[in-house]
Amino acid sequence: QMSANDCQDPPEYWTIHGLWPDKTEECNRTWHFNVTEIKDLLSDMRHYWPDVLHSSLNRTQFWKHEWEKHGTCAATLQVLNSQKKYFGKALELYQNVDLNSCLLKAGIKPSSSYYQMTAIKEALTRFYGVTPKIQCLPPEEGEKAQTIGQIEFCFTKELQLRNCTALKGESNPMQADLKLGTEELSVCSDTLPTYYPSQVQ
Repeated sequence: QMSANDCQDPPEYWTIHGLWPDKTEECNRTWHFNVTEIKDLLSDMRHYWPDVLHSSLNRTQFWKHEWEKHGTCAATLQVLNSQKKYFGKALELYQNVDLNSCLLKAGIKPSSSYYQMTAIKEALTRFYGVTPKIQCLPPEEGEKAQTIGQIEFCFTKELQLRNCTALKGESNPMQADLKLGTEELSVCSDTLPTYYPSQVQ
């Protein structure tokens, strides 16, 4: 999407956006990102948490942003209280959730025909026993279908899966951070046909 970007082969599997604490009490903003602390994780990071928006010269930009904005807040939990633990645990949760194979097992795969959002939700809930939050790009001018953009899983502080339903009156601090290109992601509509593209055009 970005003209200055050299992303040749976008991954054809779900990757990580981030691991975000919901309520950010104390965040140590002076705790700067240091890539050498995660050098053992780099091959997994490049594979499962790639930065597809910055050129290859600056591929750590995304991780730096995620650490400084979210990791420094997550670090109030002992299990996430270093850069190595934060990124390592996010990779581990990603592997445990294994969204790629769950969707395939449910017969939900990239296609040029549309899905019903309720069918996707039901499949995920059946598989995980909790309801994730599915976010979409709304239909473009003259189109009728929304496009799946992101699937968010919620965890307790003990890092057990839980439902992602927002409590009444609770705003979602994450929403502001989610921008894919210039279009906003928002919670998918249950009634619109849903496109799960094999290649993002």
